[in-house]
Amino acid sequence: MKIIDRYIIKKYLGTFGFMLLLLSIVVLVIDVQEKSPRIERSGFTVTYFLLHYYPYWIIYLIMTFMSILIFISVIYFTSRMANNTEIVAIISSGTSFHRFAKPYLYTSVFIGLICLCINHFVLPWANIKKNALEAYTYNEANKEKTLGSSPVSAQINLHEYVFFASYNKKEKRGTGLSYQKFDKNKKMTYQLTAAEAYWNVHNKKFTLSNFQEKTIYKDDTEKLSEGNIKDISFGHPPEELFPDQLLGQNKTTPELLKFIQREKEKGNGNLNTYLNELYQRTSMPASVVILTFLALSLSSQKKRGGLGMNLAIGIALAFIFVFSFEALKVVAENKTITPLLAMWLPNIVFAPLALILYIKRANQ
Repeated sequence: MKIIDRYIIKKYLGTFGFMLLLLSIVVLVIDVQEKSPRIERSGFTVTYFLLHYYPYWIIYLIMTFMSILIFISVIYFTSRMANNTEIVAIISSGTSFHRFAKPYLYTSVFIGLICLCINHFVLPWANIKKNALEAYTYNEANKEKTLGSSPVSAQINLHEYVFFASYNKKEKRGTGLSYQKFDKNKKMTYQLTAAEAYWNVHNKKFTLSNFQEKTIYKDDTEKLSEGNIKDISFGHPPEELFPDQLLGQNKTTPELLKFIQREKEKGNGNLNTYLNELYQRTSMPASVVILTFLALSLSSQKKRGGLGMNLAIGIALAFIFVFSFEALKVVAENKTITPLLAMWLPNIVFAPLALILYIKRANQ
C-alpha cells in the first residue's frame, strides 16, 4: 500500500470517526433532554436509561444514518483536499483518477462489510434491548397504545384462528379468548372459548381459566364440555402469534427468514413490514460504496463556493437518499410496490448517477 493510499484511508476513517462521535453526542444530549420527563413519569431514572437503553439506541441510530455519515464525511475531507490543491498535485504527478479513487473503494467496501454484519446479526441484539424500553419514551397516548390492552387476532394456519377481546402484549395476558378450527370446506369443527388466558413461561403454553369447548361432528351433532383450567399450545409464542412492527427488528436474519416462511405457511399475506426490514439490511450497506463514489465525484474538483457549497449539496442529497428509504417503506407496506424493489430503488437510482459523475470526473 502506497503513502497516498494510507493518507486517504486515514483521512476517510478519521473524518468518519469524528462525524460519528459528533452525531452521537449531539443527538444523545438532545434526545435525553426531550425524553427525560416521560422516562421519569414512567417510574425510571435517566441514569437507568443511559445504561440500559441509550447504548443500544445509539447503535440503531448510527446504522440508520450511516449513509448520511459516510456521504458527508467523504464530501468534507475530499473538498478540503481539493481546496488545498492536493488532488491537483496528485493527478499532476502522473497518478490517474482511477488510481486515486482506489483507497476510497477499499475503505467503503470495508465499512460496508462491517455494516452488513452488524445489520444482520448485531443490530437485532441491540434492538431487543432498545425495544424493551422504547415504549417508556413515548407520550402517554402512544405508550398506552403500545403497553395497554387491545383486541387482537391471529391466523395460526389455513384452518385455525385465535382471538382475544382484550390482550396485553407486555403482560402476555388477555380476556375473552376464542379459538376456532375449520375444515377444508370452511365449516367450523371445533371452538374453544375462555374468560381469561395467560402465557405460562414454564410449559410454553397458554393457561386458560373458565373455558368451554364445542366439537362439531360431520353429522352436525355437537359435544359440549367446560372446565376451570386448561393448557393449550397454539404452536407459536405470543410475540410471534401477535407480532408488532418491532418484531422484525429483534430477529437476526436467519431467524427473520424462518419467521417469514412460517407466516407464509400460515397464510399471512401482510408481511411487507418484515420484508422491508430483511431487504434493507443488505441495501443500506451497499449504499455506502455508492455514496462514497458519488461524494468523491462531486467534491474532488475545486469549485466556486468551496467546502460550504459541497457540504450543502452533500447534506441535501444524503437526506433525500435516507428520506426515500422511509417513504418507500410506507409505499411497500401499502403493497403499491414490492419490498425488494422499494428497499433497493434508492440504490438503483443513485448508482447510475454516481457512475456517470465518476466517469465524467475521471475524463476531465
